[in-house]
Amino acid sequence: MYNFPAEQKTGVDMVLNIITFFILFLWRIEKQTKTYPMKNIKIMTIAVIAMALSACTSVSDEWITLFDGETLEGWTASEHTDSWKIEEGAIVTAGERSHLFYTGDALDHNFKNFEFSVDVKTKPEANSGIYIHTKFQEEGWPYDGYECQVLNSSGSGDYVEHKMTGSIYAIRNVWKSVTADNEWFNYRIKVEGKTIQTFINGELSAEYTEPDEVYRPESFAGRLLSSGTFAFQCHDPGSVVAYKNIKVKPLADDLPTPGTPPVDLEFEKKIVDLSSQNFPLIDFHTHLKGGITREEALAHARSYGFTYGIAVNCGLKMGFETEEELKVYLDAFEPIPFAWHAMQAEGREWLELFSKESRDRFDYVFTDAMTWTNDNGKRMRLWIPEETEIGDPQDFMDQLTARIVKIVSTEPIDIYVNPTYLPADIADQYDALWTDDRIDQVVKALAESGVALEINNRNRIPSATFIKKAKEAGVKFTFGTNNGGANDLGRMDYAIGIIGECGLTPQDMWFPAK
Repeated sequence: MYNFPAEQKTGVDMVLNIITFFILFLWRIEKQTKTYPMKNIKIMTIAVIAMALSACTSVSDEWITLFDGETLEGWTASEHTDSWKIEEGAIVTAGERSHLFYTGDALDHNFKNFEFSVDVKTKPEANSGIYIHTKFQEEGWPYDGYECQVLNSSGSGDYVEHKMTGSIYAIRNVWKSVTADNEWFNYRIKVEGKTIQTFINGELSAEYTEPDEVYRPESFAGRLLSSGTFAFQCHDPGSVVAYKNIKVKPLADDLPTPGTPPVDLEFEKKIVDLSSQNFPLIDFHTHLKGGITREEALAHARSYGFTYGIAVNCGLKMGFETEEELKVYLDAFEPIPFAWHAMQAEGREWLELFSKESRDRFDYVFTDAMTWTNDNGKRMRLWIPEETEIGDPQDFMDQLTARIVKIVSTEPIDIYVNPTYLPADIADQYDALWTDDRIDQVVKALAESGVALEINNRNRIPSATFIKKAKEAGVKFTFGTNNGGANDLGRMDYAIGIIGECGLTPQDMWFPAK
């Protein structure tokens, strides 16, 4: 039976009293007058009970407060019980590893479908989490249920946590900080059927629907939906996080699953393995082209647990061509917490067209070597055959290599993208034309300048040979797609496949300074 919390008992008792009064009233009429058929009494009683049950459902759909703001009544801490304190109406993490489980009366602390809401504030580099569908255990990290990550800034060291606030930890991660330290934000978690959603300040952050066949690495085998309670994590003494306004809205147990589960389970296994290994699945090179909206792009990213950098083209004959045009765009631009904002600098004239002030308003800047002027004075865009002059392939490659070295050595960019791209007429000679000497020249320039190297999914470049040489030289990497429209965002197959082939680790990956 539903175990109603104190604030709901009044309404339920009132409904039960009405039912009791009505039945007694009809019984007296039947007893005294003998004129009111018992059949009618039964029908009317059933109708009243139905209305009462409807009223109970309405009551149970309201938010239930789980924390009184003054005591830990209804909460039980594991191992280091002194790691929890109450300050100014909030539960605060304050010590060695411990988990604080809800063990109160609401639904006998066993929730299946629900909305959970809490206001959170983190100190810098504070790591914590909110567990759902879990159960009390005396020590260790909770085995059962999912953890929804709380982390707004990462430190440095041998291990840097990249799974940020809003992540469905290790399963569908958010790889970008979405809110600031030292500020209260709202964290909402919703479970319906086999779908989990997280919301930060009302905006959908992560989403995951369990397939019928669920894969989990051994260390995360308990990350499954069933039912259970909630828990907060005290991660370590240096992680100070406050929680207040903790409440839950129970939902019907028989709700359908609204989300779509992954279909390609082999690819899903790769995604979960990399996510659990803290490997940042970020595509820093996407575009809103071909009619795709920002919301559609973000939904596509969430389906795989990716985070996107969305870029605009800036350069001669490409996107914004003047400082005035770019400034109008930037003044009207509304940033979103779940994607970076990038400048794709086009051609070699871009430094003359756009001010440093405008460039600095982006999270990062990247360019390629697909537009340049050859030794004959011809400005070429290499992807357009009628604009490209190749001549002798070896001479062309020497010119291309020299241009790449100059670009990454002198232009104020963060990432060299579409790397090693060749025009269609000689693309089938890629391995022969990209000799060790030419690769070494580009790798040396990248390493000395600190410019990151993109692994491009759309063109499946650079080669594994190039990537291995760059890794050995200490070059950092990014993943990028450079989609041309709405239907080719893809799923980063090339980059994900190259990780294992080239032995890439999370430490090899580049992150924006902003």
